Amino acid sequence: MSQMPQLSACPSCEEPLESGDLFCGACGFDLSAVPPRPDVSPNGSARSGSAVPDGDPSEWPDAPEVDSSDTPVPTHLPTDLRGTDSAGGQLPAAPEAVDPEAVAPEHPDGLSEPDEYPLPAPAAAGTAPAAATDPRTDMPDPTPPAGTKLCVACRSGRVDPDGYCENCGHAQPRERDHMEQELDAVAAVSDRGLRHHRNEDAFAISAAALSDGSPAVVAIVCDGVSSATRPDEASLAASRAANESLLAALPRGTHPQQAMHEAILAAADAVNALAAEPASAREHSPHQNAPACTLVGAVVANGLLVVGWVGDSRAYWVPDDRSGPTVRLTEDDSWAAQMVAAGLMNEAEAYADERAHAITGWLGADAYELEPHTASFKPDRAGVVVVCTDGLWNYAEAVEEMADAVPADAADRPLHSAQVLVGHALDGGGHDNVTVAVVPFPYVPQGAGSA
Repeated sequence: MSQMPQLSACPSCEEPLESGDLFCGACGFDLSAVPPRPDVSPNGSARSGSAVPDGDPSEWPDAPEVDSSDTPVPTHLPTDLRGTDSAGGQLPAAPEAVDPEAVAPEHPDGLSEPDEYPLPAPAAAGTAPAAATDPRTDMPDPTPPAGTKLCVACRSGRVDPDGYCENCGHAQPRERDHMEQELDAVAAVSDRGLRHHRNEDAFAISAAALSDGSPAVVAIVCDGVSSATRPDEASLAASRAANESLLAALPRGTHPQQAMHEAILAAADAVNALAAEPASAREHSPHQNAPACTLVGAVVANGLLVVGWVGDSRAYWVPDDRSGPTVRLTEDDSWAAQMVAAGLMNEAEAYADERAHAITGWLGADAYELEPHTASFKPDRAGVVVVCTDGLWNYAEAVEEMADAVPADAADRPLHSAQVLVGHALDGGGHDNVTVAVVPFPYVPQGAGSA
């Protein structure tokens, strides 16, 4: 029985492999489909320890490159190549024409030729012969049942609960690789980016009502800290906890700024709870930090704009009338921001330093001290609030750059605007996960004579 070739790296994504792996843990490539190493090198010389059969050796076909969707190289069937017999001679080619009345010739690998069909086995004595079937007309229905998820690689295999194709073994894209959501007054988009192997960002958007029945809109964006363990779980837990806290507090009449403060504390508790894992879970990564993430949120309610944050995710105010000022509403918890605040560097010098993006505040069990930041604003004109991770603002850091990147009709088309902003980051290089929420702020004058 032939053994599966020993590989040190996945032939599809080049991820390192361990001995005995049947599938790549990164992309799900079926390692058993990799052909064994031929005895003859591409230049026709014998490899060490192998014998070259007499005659011209069979050549391996050039494998097509993997495309941008990470579709694996298709597996070659035994019928794709002419083989050699045990003496090393070439096997005879298939006849050009086949007598339909003749029995299908036996293939050296025990397979019938592509255009032939095996004869049915003779019926057992005393039983009626089975009705003849034609494989060409009795093929199973190619249309899968409604709701069946098909593989993005082979387009035919069903996806098992673990996220792998039952046909080709290809790992399917994670649900969080690209997410979009739109409500009447808010929209958000999150994307894995072009360099990361998973999306460690998360968001939550919702609509609520204040105690007086007036509407309120909530947007929460979280960015997992990549140097910590399970950052994707941290960001998801924080965004959900903060959103649920706000939806519970606002209808009770809690002031939106106080509700935002409480929501950040709830998010911190949710992330801290992730650190209480079984001791056995730490055996494989004992030196990793506890799960951690940053958070930024916005609430638009009754003419008031409230923002809250911990870390370096940001919120920007962009007026519909771009003749008005675009304003950054948050201050980063980062090394660069501390240097500027202390007067030790100007902003250009600080952000040019390699330590600029080292965060000094985050949600997590090993945070130095949790200091939720909140602020309230009363804009005097209509506009939008852009709530985002550094995956966006790294490509539009200055307020003027952000104003230029936000579409002019952002208040009317928040989902389209969030898509455009994510595209702006991807076009700029997409070095990080990128998440953007766009919250329109409709300005309604409070009455004659009001400022």
